[in-house]
Amino acid sequence: MTEDSADSALQQARILMQALPHMLRYDEATVVVKYGGHAMGDDKVARDFSRDMVLLEQSGVNPVVVHGGGPQIGAMLGKLGIKSEFADGLRVTDKATMEIVEMVLAGYINKQIVGFINSVGGRAIGLCGKDGRMVTAEKLARPGHEDGKAIDLGFVGEVAKVDTTVLDQVLGRELIPVLAPVAQGLDGETYNINADTFAGAIAGALGAKRLLFLTDVPGVLDKNKQLIKELKVEDIPGLVADGTITGGMIPKVETCMYAIERGVEGVVILDGKLPHAVLIELLTDHGAGTLITR
Repeated sequence: MTEDSADSALQQARILMQALPHMLRYDEATVVVKYGGHAMGDDKVARDFSRDMVLLEQSGVNPVVVHGGGPQIGAMLGKLGIKSEFADGLRVTDKATMEIVEMVLAGYINKQIVGFINSVGGRAIGLCGKDGRMVTAEKLARPGHEDGKAIDLGFVGEVAKVDTTVLDQVLGRELIPVLAPVAQGLDGETYNINADTFAGAIAGALGAKRLLFLTDVPGVLDKNKQLIKELKVEDIPGLVADGTITGGMIPKVETCMYAIERGVEGVVILDGKLPHAVLIELLTDHGAGTLITR
């Protein structure tokens, strides 16, 4: 062995030794990963993400992937000549739109992610909220504006109930569940659920040790645009009030609070475009985003 190769082997050994206590910490723990944003549109990032999921599963972790698909839904609706309408940032979803949403989320995107994980040596299984009545939805009602009338978003739902029977059968059996945020209501209709909210509800029901949100930003930033590495739930209202947390980050941190209230130990917001962000966050001393805990 040359001196260079010996140094390289020693460096690899140090990395593994650093990862060991983290691997022990997450042994047999459930980690829910919300996969979305621009990271989903890049094949290389998708393959890196898939390798991360396989490595976690092989290391004794139980990863659960929840994905979104807003841009892909918009693109397909555009191809079909169906105009997208939004109210309060949510897509108004009529019957025809819901059929496309289900096709794209539970079909194309879900099976694409399953394929990526399988191609790098994993065993992924694609599911949605309908399977085994995993998630029961109810119609999402939005209060009105000046006229006092409620905004009808159509077939946009929220989580009413989670039944983990199917996931309990899958986890711990060398299978990685990949979940699309589509669910059936008690009225028999199919509803599209915000993927962040869906992931939070799943993580809470499973008592996940971590819920990771892969986003397009490094995490929660302070007023100097520097990453805040750790936050407590009680810190969040003040940061929203003083303008530190603004815009699209507000619903993200609200979902983090929602998940923690339901029993998730910690929630992390991190940049999904960072190569191997999940491994850096979970298996190194450095971390890769903002950790929010009770």
